[in-house]
Amino acid sequence: MTTTTPSRGRRRAPTRMERAAGRAAALQKPRVILALLLLLGLTSVMLLDGYLRAEVGGDERVRDGASSSKVPDNILDGGPIISFRGGRATTTSVPAKTIALTFDDGPNPTYTPQVLKILEKYDVPATFFVVGSMVSRYPGIVKDMVDQGNEVGIHTFTHVDLSYQSDARVRREMTQTQLALAGAAGITTTLFRAPYSSETDAIDNYSWPVYEKLGEEGYTSVFVDTDSDDWKKPGVSKIVQWATPSGTSGASVLMHDAGGDREQTLEALPKYIEKMRAKGYTFTTISGVVEAQNADARIPAGNGTGGQNATDRLQAAHREATGTTLYEGKALVAAVAVAEYTVPTLSVGLVVVGVAVLGRFGMMLVLARRHYRQRNRRRFGWGPAVTRPVSVIVPAYNEKECIANTLESLARSTHPIEVIVVDDGSSDGTSEIAREAAQRLGMTNVRIIRQENAGKPAALNNGVRSARHDIVVMMDGDTVFEPDTVRQLVQPFADEKVGAVAGNAKVGNRNTVIGAWQHIEYVMGFNLDRRMYDLLRCMPTIPGAIGAFRRDAVLQVGGMSEDTLAEDTDITIAMHRAGWRVVYQEHARAWTEAPGSLKQLWSQRYRWSYGTMQALWKHRKSLTDRGPSGRFGRVGMPLVVIFQIVTPVFAPLIDVFTAYSMIFVDFRAALYAWLAVLGIQLVCAAYAFRLDREKYRYLLMMPLQQLAYRQMMYLVLIHSCVTALTGGRLRWQKLKRTGEVGTPAGAGR
Repeated sequence: MTTTTPSRGRRRAPTRMERAAGRAAALQKPRVILALLLLLGLTSVMLLDGYLRAEVGGDERVRDGASSSKVPDNILDGGPIISFRGGRATTTSVPAKTIALTFDDGPNPTYTPQVLKILEKYDVPATFFVVGSMVSRYPGIVKDMVDQGNEVGIHTFTHVDLSYQSDARVRREMTQTQLALAGAAGITTTLFRAPYSSETDAIDNYSWPVYEKLGEEGYTSVFVDTDSDDWKKPGVSKIVQWATPSGTSGASVLMHDAGGDREQTLEALPKYIEKMRAKGYTFTTISGVVEAQNADARIPAGNGTGGQNATDRLQAAHREATGTTLYEGKALVAAVAVAEYTVPTLSVGLVVVGVAVLGRFGMMLVLARRHYRQRNRRRFGWGPAVTRPVSVIVPAYNEKECIANTLESLARSTHPIEVIVVDDGSSDGTSEIAREAAQRLGMTNVRIIRQENAGKPAALNNGVRSARHDIVVMMDGDTVFEPDTVRQLVQPFADEKVGAVAGNAKVGNRNTVIGAWQHIEYVMGFNLDRRMYDLLRCMPTIPGAIGAFRRDAVLQVGGMSEDTLAEDTDITIAMHRAGWRVVYQEHARAWTEAPGSLKQLWSQRYRWSYGTMQALWKHRKSLTDRGPSGRFGRVGMPLVVIFQIVTPVFAPLIDVFTAYSMIFVDFRAALYAWLAVLGIQLVCAAYAFRLDREKYRYLLMMPLQQLAYRQMMYLVLIHSCVTALTGGRLRWQKLKRTGEVGTPAGAGR
């Protein structure tokens, strides 16, 4: 055993890694906040969209046939327009031979513009009782409606029955609709029609307090005299017939420009207008009726609106929106526009992601099975057995808890090895513990090299330069090997085209929740992937915990680079580009320690994700490499980008849309869909466990993993993308280890 020690001063200055970690920590918080804000923004947009589409619930009439004992008789027996003045409710009837044509539930992008064209053609005004959520989605239609001289009233924001809602909900429904009108057409209105209302004699003890309350606030409540019942789609002739008042009576007539198929209404409307004019009727608006009664005058009969003065009266219910109301309204319309664009786009993304995820599962299952059958054929072999000694390099930085276990596992190796421990400026006595462990174990094949703190790539390069053998095995200082691991790992080097070999990393401390979650991920996500990539000959990463290289090949590509945080991915891609073959040896197992806390897990995965992005960007020119060295660029690069970056970044859409559907659409259907996806993942995981001969009991943790662990991994990846897009640079960070992963006796579970 030999030791190389650098000179040391009297006072230890902060190491490079410690300084870098400090700088990185200072930069992490803003980017974490930005990533969380992006997620919050997406959630807010989807909640807004769900609210706009009235999918929040309560969109139905709660009760019919309630008592009306508290409703004044003059209201029950009065006209369809109820006004409140001086605390007293009065009604107004539509004058004889006058039609106040009203439309409910719009605007609708298909039917409302056609209704407006018909009204404009016949020079007929109407009153549209609009739903605020629809106004905010189609503001241009409402502006055209008002500019044409029509009148608008409020039909609530989400078409909810206000009779059984709290005062706060009623106020919110009215205020939000007023804001939508302000943002769309620059107005507010004093007219109101409650959803599911009809004639005044249907007012009951539950709804009357709502009308009283709104009346005190200056609203005029509007009911109907004559209902066309066009929503029943009874046929054009029936709609015209039912909308016609008896004799010469005036009427507030109800039709619909939204809420369903309104083709019959569009066909009936011009016939109805022509019929009523032939009978000598005049068309006006609700304000026209009120103003006519107040002035004790009548709008002249004719084909028009009665001239400029009459037009002014038609818009008497409108108020110009100013100040805060106007700007809040414009902000609401703008926010809705964002939601209207974002949610459909995300829906398309969801379909793409869903197809990609399912396609990946299918590809992994097919290729992993083929890989397993290929590698387990009796005739399969790499060539003559590799029996020559190899060098095992162990980079170590403050590994006092684990280094002794690592050396003890190597002492049991069935393959001849030399061990090079490169102490990267540890401050916890790692090198001393390693030296004592080697002496205790009688290991004369151990060399301990100490260097100033320079990072893991520098430590590995130091080990490669110092290696005496042509094959170097790299492992982490917190990892332990099985006795047969090195022998299994180096057998592929019998093929002279093989330049590097990836081993099978296992989670040793799987008795913890995080460890169990990572165990599932390692078996399913990593090793199943590696079988697929191995068969496609485009292995993207040789894990730092267990990998072997031809020493000359490492030196040929320039050694382990410090350009990225994922030096293992970086050198793997570099080996591909240099023309070397990189393979997976599933029988070479290494046992590593999963992070002990969520904070450490976040730090580890953040470094992996960001480092992978750095490596892919560094080797982006591999896309244009030709020949065998270009295979990774042609096959591996697209697969890694799609499956390890793009798909996981957008994969949260599946969970977000599932939650969205459970809350706003159909809870049961959304739950079944989520369970179906979980079932597919369980099948894939079970097959991966079978290939690795793992116990299935850990799969019981998978549902919880999907609800918690997977979401965290998504956030980490989003965080990494934010860092990459903002030009940040994160240095290598050391995780705290406990040393609880001991030396495995063999292939036990």
